[in-house]
Amino acid sequence: MPENSSQPYLYQSLVNDIKADDEAEFQVTDSHYVFHTKTNYQSNNNLPYQEIYFDKKEYTPTLVKVLDRDKKALVEVKFTQFAMDPTFGEDDFSVDKDMIEEDEGKEEDVAASGEEQEDPLAVIFPLNTVGAELAEKKEVSLDNGERVILTFTGEKNFTLVQEKLNVVPTASHPQEADGDLVNLGFAIAALAENKIEWTYDGVDFMLASEELTKEELIEVAQSVQGKEAK
Repeated sequence: MPENSSQPYLYQSLVNDIKADDEAEFQVTDSHYVFHTKTNYQSNNNLPYQEIYFDKKEYTPTLVKVLDRDKKALVEVKFTQFAMDPTFGEDDFSVDKDMIEEDEGKEEDVAASGEEQEDPLAVIFPLNTVGAELAEKKEVSLDNGERVILTFTGEKNFTLVQEKLNVVPTASHPQEADGDLVNLGFAIAALAENKIEWTYDGVDFMLASEELTKEELIEVAQSVQGKEAK
């Protein structure tokens, strides 16, 4: 949860990490105050450090670098705008509205780009299914790509969704991570209560289950690589 785990995109979380680290280091540059602190990712200890940059004039965050054990940046969060007193509408946090806006955004990206990807979606099965078996494979044709939904049933049921667009947007933009950041070894994922999401080799993955623990979600996600469907 954002309240008790590091979240590089939340101002309150960044401040709490700085206050909680008695060994935090601090330096001043021409334009920034930079804090070097430990992180608090409860489900992942492979990203133990972070660098937090605050604007010297506005005291607002401009950049967060999440570092691995060798202090190499694996994740960067850049703040292009920051409001201290934002206002929200009643439907700003509506799931249905967010899904509609996300679909519309994808359509706009498609219209703005003419670079088509000819490679079809190569469906990948998880090597670790925690005892479950594939019960259904559903292919969904999208206007700008394709989606495959794999349903696994057993002692613990889960669903794996893979989606690939047929076009590459001309310009990329930062994506907000919904949940704790997790290093899968081949990609950085966002881990929430009942799901984990990541992007790898141009394919968006979502693994969801109401029965798998967070640790099991990570283990299954880490096994989703290198085994194409027949």
